[in-house]
Amino acid sequence: MVKRSARSGKTAERKTAESRTAKRRRSVALLRVRPLVTDRTRGQLLAGGSVIACALGRSGVTQVKREGDGASPRGRFRLRGGAYRPDKFGTRPATALPLRPTQPGDGWCDDARDRRYNRPIALPAPGISAERMWREDGLYDLVIDLDYNRGPIRRGRGSAIFLHVARAGYAPTEGCVALKRVDLARLLRRLGPRTWLAIG
Repeated sequence: MVKRSARSGKTAERKTAESRTAKRRRSVALLRVRPLVTDRTRGQLLAGGSVIACALGRSGVTQVKREGDGASPRGRFRLRGGAYRPDKFGTRPATALPLRPTQPGDGWCDDARDRRYNRPIALPAPGISAERMWREDGLYDLVIDLDYNRGPIRRGRGSAIFLHVARAGYAPTEGCVALKRVDLARLLRRLGPRTWLAIG
């Protein structure tokens, strides 16, 4: 058995604490999304000194979001955490955000009549309108919950507003912010529980 001195133990603990502090420091505090003047369905996400192309809602950015209006909500939102497709990523993507593997039965309720509106839901859910989180088009291979309309939840004011993978050519979203998969995976390394995202 190898004995470790109290001093070496304290040194290791200090290094671990310093590493955690450094990781927190490296996290970007605020992401800014600004629509393009020439195309309201596309924008730029600013992360520190980086400028990343992104897709926005088909109706641009709105101050008053409604379910199904196709607009991205204007405002400042906390990143709650997210999910990833374990069959598409060999290991959990690197990030300080809470991130869990998506399951085939995962859904998200977008039915304003239901008490589970704008919350995760198990599928199938007969008679309830819900988004399937395990998608075949790859949009939710990596997805972050933007905390929009999550507390308190107001029925009909919009649901399932995420940061997720963009369609080819940055085609408009239904209200989310979308990045190329490689850009999103790279950005995640710089995000943490204290990161916020401002749209508009």
